[in-house]
Amino acid sequence: MDLVRHLRFFVAIADEGHFGRAAAALEMTQPPLSQGLRRLERQLGVELIHRTRQGAVLTSAGLQLLPRARLLVDDAEQLLAESQRIANARGAVHWGATAALPDRVITACVTALRSTVGAGAAVSTTVGATVDLVTDVRAGLHDVAVIEHPALVDGIATGPVVKVPRWLVVPSDHRSAVAERPTFPMLAGLSFAHPPRATNPPAFDTVLDLLRERGLDAPTVVARDDRATLAAVAAGTSFGLTTTPPSPTPGVTWLRMAPQAIALRLRVIRRPGADVHADAVDRVLYRERLR
Repeated sequence: MDLVRHLRFFVAIADEGHFGRAAAALEMTQPPLSQGLRRLERQLGVELIHRTRQGAVLTSAGLQLLPRARLLVDDAEQLLAESQRIANARGAVHWGATAALPDRVITACVTALRSTVGAGAAVSTTVGATVDLVTDVRAGLHDVAVIEHPALVDGIATGPVVKVPRWLVVPSDHRSAVAERPTFPMLAGLSFAHPPRATNPPAFDTVLDLLRERGLDAPTVVARDDRATLAAVAAGTSFGLTTTPPSPTPGVTWLRMAPQAIALRLRVIRRPGADVHADAVDRVLYRERLR
């Protein structure tokens, strides 16, 4: 016996209080509905519904079993809905990108990923912290992800490291903004606006080491993305790094300093079986590399 189907008969009769209305709600005729209820009652060994001239009345057993029957029916419907969602998502690509990735590169990656899936398949994008993206790829929630390098990626398939341009941004009224040959020590007195260390400790430490090697030991302030970085710089108290190309921005000046050293290092990570998607994204990053 199809238990869930027959429980659905029971729930419908209880809700409608009438066999005819329950049959109409289930888009069936009344005789098979009545037969199905009797079959369910035989299977359970209890009477669930009193049949009266006024309609259908729950028995004591029916009153006790109705909540559980309703839960089973609802769970079955949720299972069917979830399975349908999964079936519809088959062929879709789920990928992630570090928040440091430029917008133009994110859209280029989406376009490249669309070419790897069939017509009508979706490309789902998540922008987040490198540590979260690594966790999601490891768990199979993402097919591929573009993360900052270095990062802890033990046990995950990775692609080569690719550098993309990154600029140093300073307040427009700062002395380094008008210097003929600006240096890192000139930034002393400004804080370094940067995403929090928790987003990717190895990359965070690498950048601070780079600044110290260049003669600058700056305090850090949290700026979670490019927008926050530029706002902190425009406020006149911070400098930062950005992948946003130079553009007229009030209060902010772009400096081209040590381009190879401060370049953003990226790499593609992937779950098993996602090589085609990873190759498509890696080709985009390769086109953006520093020349």
